[in-house]
Amino acid sequence: MSRSADPAAADFPLRGVPAGLAEPLRPYLRAAAIEMVGEIEGLVPEYARPPESRYGRRMRWAVEQTVRQFVDAIGRPDIDWGTVTGIFADIGAYEARKGRSLDGLQTAIRVGGQVACRRFIKDARRLGWSLEVLGKITESLFVFLERIAAAAGQGYARAQGELAGERERFRRRLRDLLVMDPPASDAAIGELAGEAGWQVPRTLAVVAFRPAPGGAVPVLPPAFLADWDAADPYLICPDPDGPGRDRLPAAVQGTRAAAIGPTVPPARAALSLRWARRGLALIERGALPGKEPLRCLDHLPALVAAQSEELLDVALGARLGPLMELAPHRRDALTRTLLTYMECRDNAVAAAERLLVHEQTVRYRIRRLEEVLGGAMLDPDRRIELLLLLHHLVRMDSGDRRLSPA
Repeated sequence: MSRSADPAAADFPLRGVPAGLAEPLRPYLRAAAIEMVGEIEGLVPEYARPPESRYGRRMRWAVEQTVRQFVDAIGRPDIDWGTVTGIFADIGAYEARKGRSLDGLQTAIRVGGQVACRRFIKDARRLGWSLEVLGKITESLFVFLERIAAAAGQGYARAQGELAGERERFRRRLRDLLVMDPPASDAAIGELAGEAGWQVPRTLAVVAFRPAPGGAVPVLPPAFLADWDAADPYLICPDPDGPGRDRLPAAVQGTRAAAIGPTVPPARAALSLRWARRGLALIERGALPGKEPLRCLDHLPALVAAQSEELLDVALGARLGPLMELAPHRRDALTRTLLTYMECRDNAVAAAERLLVHEQTVRYRIRRLEEVLGGAMLDPDRRIELLLLLHHLVRMDSGDRRLSPA
């Protein structure tokens, strides 16, 4: 820190006080510091530490230096305030790093000022100071207290900024660790979460999204971890089936599309991200709806089918050959009817309501399908297979095998 004179010292009221007034005060500086420390410890509980502890010795030293600095400034226009303001800037930074507010420090400064004011009144009587001299000293005391309080505030703010930057670095590391595959251990996640100031949730879900062009990055709750700069951005939502459910819509507001992966323990976040990205890919391809954030577990058939499209394409010819040979417009009507009919537990009335056709139309198409497919429709061991193939053909087909749109 610079040792040059502080320009503000030229306006300090003590410069107009005779320098000789400081000498009679010097023998009492230590006693004044001890009195201040005693009252501070009595009124500020967090500062009440054993006198011989490291913290106690440090506090006593800081008070003594502060008292000495003020007395040294009497009658000196060239005083350098760097030492004492540096002390209080360091104290403010220390309070920030400990996660405390400045309330205790501000109270301690105020208490120290009260003790000093009482002692100066006694000194004025003892040494015969005029009211003008006493007025300048007390006025200077308040200016001095304001100056060291400001230095503490600046140190506090600077440390908070540094801590925020450091915590953000830990948060980025934690985010990357959570989606790492193979997964990290619970112990590693817990340790890094502590450094990042992030409470490890019982469960989480990862949301894959596509930002809207030119959209602003939303301000997320601290519990969310996000990577907006990745080629495929994502965010980690804690407790998505609990408190996180209400905060999630706002987090993805303004995105073009978003898919919410399955809810998993923290160590399996990579799994949630993997399926969220697969869900997002199906939204962008038009196979799944994307107006609202899509929950992947609500679309299991589509996601499972999408992972086996090559196999399902081959199986269509092997299992549904006669149906695939029909003209596209006939095949489309029949496959949609059969899929809806099976999803409605073979209820023609319910299927007709969903398809917006007459129930006799549904029954006619089912009889036609029985003729085309034969026993495949009636074999209970192949029902799941048939549903999967129909779902793939009707809901996932890119359009080259059918005539009418989805």
